Amino acid sequence: MHPIPVVTVQTAPFDDQRPGTNGLRRKTAVFEGRKNYLQNYIQSVLSSIDLRDRQGCTMVVGSDGRYFSRAAIEVIVQMAAANGIGRLVIGHNGLLSTPAVSCIIRKIKAIGGIILTASHNPGGPGGDFGIKFNVANGGPSPDTVMERIYQVSRTLEEYAICPDLRIDLSRLGRQEFDLENKFKPFRVEIIDSVEVYLQLLRNIFDFNAIKSLLTGSDQLKIHIDAMNGVMGPYVRRILCDELGAPANSAVNCVPLEDFGGRPPEPNLTYATSLVDAMKGGDFGFGAAFDADGDRYMILGENGFFVNPADSVAIMAANLSTIPYFRQHGIKGFSRSMPTSTALDRVAKAMKLALYETPTGWRYFGNLMDSGRCSLCGEESFGTGSDHVREKDGLWSVLVWLSIMAARKQGVEQIVREHWAKFGRNYFCRFDYEGLDPRAAFYLIRDLEAVISDKAFTSQKFAVGDHIYSVERADNFEYIDPVDGTVARNQGLRIVFTDASRLVFRMSGSGGGMGATIRIYAESFERDPERHNRETQVRRGCDGPFQWKLYCDLWFVLD
Repeated sequence: MHPIPVVTVQTAPFDDQRPGTNGLRRKTAVFEGRKNYLQNYIQSVLSSIDLRDRQGCTMVVGSDGRYFSRAAIEVIVQMAAANGIGRLVIGHNGLLSTPAVSCIIRKIKAIGGIILTASHNPGGPGGDFGIKFNVANGGPSPDTVMERIYQVSRTLEEYAICPDLRIDLSRLGRQEFDLENKFKPFRVEIIDSVEVYLQLLRNIFDFNAIKSLLTGSDQLKIHIDAMNGVMGPYVRRILCDELGAPANSAVNCVPLEDFGGRPPEPNLTYATSLVDAMKGGDFGFGAAFDADGDRYMILGENGFFVNPADSVAIMAANLSTIPYFRQHGIKGFSRSMPTSTALDRVAKAMKLALYETPTGWRYFGNLMDSGRCSLCGEESFGTGSDHVREKDGLWSVLVWLSIMAARKQGVEQIVREHWAKFGRNYFCRFDYEGLDPRAAFYLIRDLEAVISDKAFTSQKFAVGDHIYSVERADNFEYIDPVDGTVARNQGLRIVFTDASRLVFRMSGSGGGMGATIRIYAESFERDPERHNRETQVRRGCDGPFQWKLYCDLWFVLD
């Protein structure tokens, strides 16, 4: 066989390839239809790695199975070979969950990994597509790496590719290719998507205790929705085959390119079949995962919803039920700034450090690498620990099952006892998507001017019989305690004297169609008699979430 030629292709730069919070996300049609759009970005990622580090190194590649993933993986393989990468490790049929990619990067000491996912965004030809680059610690690219990728993309004039190189994603094992002008063959390894990650989980949890919970005489009946994303094979192999849950406990476990025509978003709006199943009362525990398996939603019997900000706080308070944490100790906690302060109260009670970071999992990496943080979470249904450097949906579900096994209690009882001990942080989020970017920019700018005025800190807002007094307001700025890097303009926050908060933030995780503004509202309630209220009360002012307060602020802005 003749060596495969390496070809240099002339191209022109695109001006819109700056990665956001979760890599580069665009409508699938942009990647599929704009000539060289995919190739340019992959070349920018590869060129951002120092040439000496790149030559002969190992990278991991995986996807959530969405439409266009297979075609994109073929291009990535061809370009990795041409750019001097020595070995690619790819999940079977191109499938790897995001936490599994992080796990494998760390296990085999790869230089990084490329994950094809747009997370919970819709799939299919009319949906979204994304490319995320994780670095050697297994976590998302830090700001410095994202900036390097963007700078390369702005001046790119050519890319290298081996267009004749073909791989078979369905065949497990090693495939080798001789390339022109390369001394060593280029190697591709197709691996079992689940095995390495499963081995890691076995070393973290007491599988016997979870198996007893799911199979014993008082068997906990569970209902798990993989939402036709990448998690199907993981749920079947780990929860059913390994831990003994009946096969019919898991639904929507076949990965589909369009996720069955619904957004693979584990929340009360889109995981409606799970919500309905849980409301029937037949199951004691329910969970759903997003497309790439890093986000999750927990429901208890009769559809009792666990807010993700409460979830991470409850995990923190019960980490001693997990063998991994009994063995390694608990170092500290971290949450993104918009996430409710429920975790802070647990940290204070446990006399542990609490780090407040900007939104974006990459900010947790330094904290975990330096031994400062054991558990971290975001309000957007993401929780994880230092076992990998990504949020991890299935790990989170196993934490919950471990807590239930140890405490011999149901989800709702665990949550209510937590509220009784620490108080309840009522919390919700409002998303305004597809906004004109200029209008969104000016809106946030004008709001910042309002809250920055010295007079604003003496403002009072009346909501029913409650007066909310502003204690402080600022534009959140984060100084990394490890390397001193500064992240500015990370969201406007208004903190009231009773610890309630309002946060306004421009999001960087959309699909490139307009701007997104997210508004987060939090209200703390210590009194157990007031822990049973609806989080949102949009009419009248007798509820703990102050809808009127939110409206008053817009009035101030006007």
